Amino acid sequence: MRYLILVRHSQPEIRPNVAGSLWQLSAEGHARCRLLAEQLSAYQPAAIVASVEPKATETAALLSAHLHMSYQTTEGLHEHERGNVAYLGREEWEQTISTFFAQPDKLVFGNETATQALERFSSAVQRVVKEHEEGNIVIVTHATVITLFVAQHVYIPSFLFWRSLDTPAFVVLSLPSYRLLNTVAKIETPSS
Repeated sequence: MRYLILVRHSQPEIRPNVAGSLWQLSAEGHARCRLLAEQLSAYQPAAIVASVEPKATETAALLSAHLHMSYQTTEGLHEHERGNVAYLGREEWEQTISTFFAQPDKLVFGNETATQALERFSSAVQRVVKEHEEGNIVIVTHATVITLFVAQHVYIPSFLFWRSLDTPAFVVLSLPSYRLLNTVAKIETPSS
């Protein structure tokens, strides 16, 4: 059986005055990548592909170094397009995301509806799977699009699933059915 492993990037350094799509990893995020790589090694990945956003690319670069393999980036795997949205406090952020999942065809915030983000992300995932016909594939991406994709194939309460995904986290899906096999929602360093 082949696996598709969707990885939520590691912990970023939150910079409220900078768009989230430009955030980079924090020192803790770097440390968590080593533990993430140890867990992913059990799946013997043949390919690592990342979103072009810095926090995902950095996560992929660190994973590839720990796993002694290369990685690539590709368009379409980025987070829900919301670069025009100012930083929101935790409560307002979660309320907005909850509405986003509950009303997938409505433009709740940003530049894409949930349905549009899912279509774009699904096309990119299918392209990656087609390009890598053998072995297990790791895609380093973002929580919202992971949630949309998993919810398309498995019944899950989207908001609660999204909320459970720490930085980093990963889900394992079977290929070609995209059946959910495992979710590792939290990876922490011993000092966390």
